[in-house]
Amino acid sequence: MSRASRRYYRTILLGILALGTLVWVAVDQFGVPPGELADLFLATLLVVSLVIGAAALVALLWVGLRRLRRRR
Repeated sequence: MSRASRRYYRTILLGILALGTLVWVAVDQFGVPPGELADLFLATLLVVSLVIGAAALVALLWVGLRRLRRRR
């Protein structure tokens, strides 16, 4: 395994562990109900999906306009 691959996997693992720690602290230390965390997670997924969709739409429009411009 190359050095770059090891760094990549280490970064992914550390990110997942950090996220798990944040969730644990929110539930254990601050008393946030797990149901509320689930609602926040679903809202986050919705917003991220909308941003990705908007970016894809802009990219498609950009490519389409470039193709129309080349034909002229």
